Amino acid sequence: MNNASEISRALAEHAEEFCRSWLPAGRKIGNYWIVGNKHGDPGQSLAVRLNQSAGRRPGLWTDHATGEYGDLLDIIGEQLPLPTWGAVFCEARRFLGRPDIGSVQRAVAHNGNTSDSDRSLAARKLFAIGRPVQDTLAERYLRYRGIARFGPALRYHHAVYFRDETGQSRQLPALLAAITDNAGLVTGCSRTWLDPLQPRLASIAAPKRVIGNLAGHAVRFQHGSGSVDLIAGEGMETVLSIGTAFPLLPLASCLTATHLGQFMPPAHIKRLWIARDNDNAGVQAAQLLRQRSEDLGIAVFDLLPVRNDFNDDLREDGLIALRARLQAAFDNARILDLAKV
Repeated sequence: MNNASEISRALAEHAEEFCRSWLPAGRKIGNYWIVGNKHGDPGQSLAVRLNQSAGRRPGLWTDHATGEYGDLLDIIGEQLPLPTWGAVFCEARRFLGRPDIGSVQRAVAHNGNTSDSDRSLAARKLFAIGRPVQDTLAERYLRYRGIARFGPALRYHHAVYFRDETGQSRQLPALLAAITDNAGLVTGCSRTWLDPLQPRLASIAAPKRVIGNLAGHAVRFQHGSGSVDLIAGEGMETVLSIGTAFPLLPLASCLTATHLGQFMPPAHIKRLWIARDNDNAGVQAAQLLRQRSEDLGIAVFDLLPVRNDFNDDLREDGLIALRARLQAAFDNARILDLAKV
C-alpha cells in the first residue's frame, strides 16, 4: 500500500470509523457523515459518503457551502500542521493499523452495503404504499408553506421508519416523493418526516432523507410531455412555490444543490430555467448544470429569488408578487408563451 489511490481506497473501506476519529463533531445521517467543514468544525455543510451508492464509491466528500470536494486523504492533509504527502501517508497508515477497525467495518457491511438496485426497489415499494396527499398531514404541511401545486409524484404515509440519533428505529408520518429518471422509472424516494401535530417538519436530525438513486434524476411535476421548457431547482418547496404561481409549468426538484448540479435534462428540452437558492452552493450547482446543458444545445436561463429561496419569497411577499416577479423574468427572456401558462 504505497500509492495515494491504494491508501485512499483503504481509508474509504473504513469511512465511518475514519469520520468518527477525524471528524468527531459530525454525526451519521443515513449514508453520510455530516459536519461543518474539512477542518472538522460543527455544522452541516460537508457530507462524506460512507458506503457505495449510485456507483459512487465511499470516502468521497463534498462541501456544499464552498463547492470543494475530495477524499479522506485530503481531510488528513487539512488537519495536519505540516501536510506533506509523506506525513499524510504516514498518518493514514497509522490509522489503518488501528485494531478497532474490523468491528466497525463488519457493522457497516451488515447495515450499509445494499446494492443500488435493492435501494431503488425499496424506494419503489415505499412509494407504492403511500396514499394521495389530499386531506393528509402532507397537504396540511405544504399549504402552510403557501403551496397549492401537488401531483402524482407526491404521496403520504402515516408511519415511515427512520433511525434517530441513538440508532433506535422509530416511525413518524412522512411526505413521500417519487424520484424518476428521464424515462419515468422510479429510482428513489424522498422522505420528509412531519410533526404529527403541527404543520411543520418533524423535530429530528435530518427530517429530509432519500432512499435509492438520486444522481442525475429528480422529483418531477408536469402536465403532459410536450413542453420544451423545464424549471429545475433544489428543494421541493422551492419548485412547488414556482408551480403554485404557474400551475402548468413543468418542474424538476433535484432536492439538494449537489444533485441540481448533477441533473441530466431530458433530451426534448430546449430551454432550461435554473431556480437556484441564494447561497454559494446554489451558485456552484447552477454553474455545473448550465455548462452541461449548454453543451447539449439547451438554452439556459436563471431564476433568482429575492430571499434565500422561492418558498421564502412566496411566504413573505405573497403569490401575486411572486407571480409578477417570475413573469417579468420570462418576459425579459422573450419567452412570452411560457409566462402565460
